[in-house]
Amino acid sequence: MQWFMLYQNPTKNSLIPLPPAPSPLVGSAFVAVGPKIYVIGGSINDIPSPHVWALDCRFHRWEAVPSMRISREFAAAGVVDGRIYVIGGCVVDTWAKSRNWAEVFDPKTEKWDSVDSGKDDFLREKWMHGSAVVNERIYVMADRSGVVYEPKTKKWDSVESGLDLGWRGRACVVDGILYCYDYLGNIRGFDVRTGVWKELRGVENKLPKLLCGATMANVGGKLVVVWERKGNVKEMEVWCAEIEVEENGEGELWGRVEWCDAVHKVPMGSSIVHCLAASI
Repeated sequence: MQWFMLYQNPTKNSLIPLPPAPSPLVGSAFVAVGPKIYVIGGSINDIPSPHVWALDCRFHRWEAVPSMRISREFAAAGVVDGRIYVIGGCVVDTWAKSRNWAEVFDPKTEKWDSVDSGKDDFLREKWMHGSAVVNERIYVMADRSGVVYEPKTKKWDSVESGLDLGWRGRACVVDGILYCYDYLGNIRGFDVRTGVWKELRGVENKLPKLLCGATMANVGGKLVVVWERKGNVKEMEVWCAEIEVEENGEGELWGRVEWCDAVHKVPMGSSIVHCLAASI
């Protein structure tokens, strides 16, 4: 896996290579806290790992982080009040795994603690394919539905049926709206206040259909989308767009594409794993 940093300047935006992670893990969870990006769990040769690494974006340097209590792959993660919550990614077949199906890490104390996930079996899915934090609540999507966890009240709940049906691909949150792309490749936003999906208007003629491989991040309050596009026979292009999004007086979501350009080339067959925004 290769890591890059988006470098923006007035003439040309581009990706700058960063040092690779010390362990080539597959199926890790990713979050950013301040200047650091955390790589959580994953597997090596199909063996789940409890290990955690952090990339300090100020110095482009990797550092080891205390391991989780149990091994995980394809878990979900979210940050609330500076603490990292990790959910799922393990089969609940022992008391220890049941107790630690969800864990929380405090970067200040560098300690892991278990999170009580209740006694409902439907909560404890293994494979997680999406997660996001909206209004300090962690939304997690599994294969058969999803769950919501609110750290402040320590309460678990099921996600709204509308969110469950419409969430696909990788998502991000801007101004309390969860954005992702639908099965037609259009960007849509979910308003948790009303439980309604809305199409992002104003970008239809400036962005391609994001059918697969796209990922999103909130960068300074802007919606940044990264995707791949075929280049020549041997290469693929990595494209990036920065979109200013807002909700008008009628509740519609509108976007204005500030820039859209190819920022890098990668070998054919490559795929984008994730993108995150770190504060430097």
